[in-house]
Amino acid sequence: MPKYQKKGYLTQEFRIFHLKDAKLRTVPFHYHDFHKILLFLSGSADYAIEGKTYPLSPRDVVFVSAGEIHRPIVEESVPYERIILYVAPEFLMRYRRGDEDLADCFRIARRSTSVMRASEDVAGRLRSLLDRIEETGEGSFRDLYRETLLVQFMIILNRALRSHGMDASHTARYDQKIQVLLRYIQEHLTEPLSIDSLAEQAFTSKYYLMRRFKAVTGYGIHRYITSKRLLLARSMLDGDATVTE
Repeated sequence: MPKYQKKGYLTQEFRIFHLKDAKLRTVPFHYHDFHKILLFLSGSADYAIEGKTYPLSPRDVVFVSAGEIHRPIVEESVPYERIILYVAPEFLMRYRRGDEDLADCFRIARRSTSVMRASEDVAGRLRSLLDRIEETGEGSFRDLYRETLLVQFMIILNRALRSHGMDASHTARYDQKIQVLLRYIQEHLTEPLSIDSLAEQAFTSKYYLMRRFKAVTGYGIHRYITSKRLLLARSMLDGDATVTE
């Protein structure tokens, strides 16, 4: 039985990797408890996120919120180059000022599309800041300097989304019934969710639903729901909720 796989860990508040693989092994579906932003540079690849598969082109920015199940699907004959940013939700929360929230980009992506095409100007500015963070050497105020560069990066990203410096009309392949079901599960996580009731929501047999859900998301329905509930519980504990609640 396939299991949800939690991959990676963040011992710092953010990490950046510039990677180019001539041959990338098959990456299983997995999730993180931190946010991920990927700037696609070159190659032939798709990106699967929560049941949707997006074909990637240079200048595409991939948004993966903490807890979202995802994996790259890469054509092995073509080098796959990208810059990846891992950032802790707590880091972004620290810079929230009223309605100005650096995590807005992830909420926008969840509402519309997880992959957006940046203009040449925006993509250039984003890459320049990521390169500068990655190349920062030793010296006084090093950590603070890297932190201020990352805040600049997140500000430019959020401003671009609000000012149409990024194109949100990205095409994805997906199963409409499964997408409806995923939204239903997310909206009813604190309520009883049985295979039978979900099959009724999808207007299909439970046996077909279980096969199709696994084929689209990579996971069984029960394990998917359990993982999402654990993530919800963790976010509540990080807030004001008590263990009893």
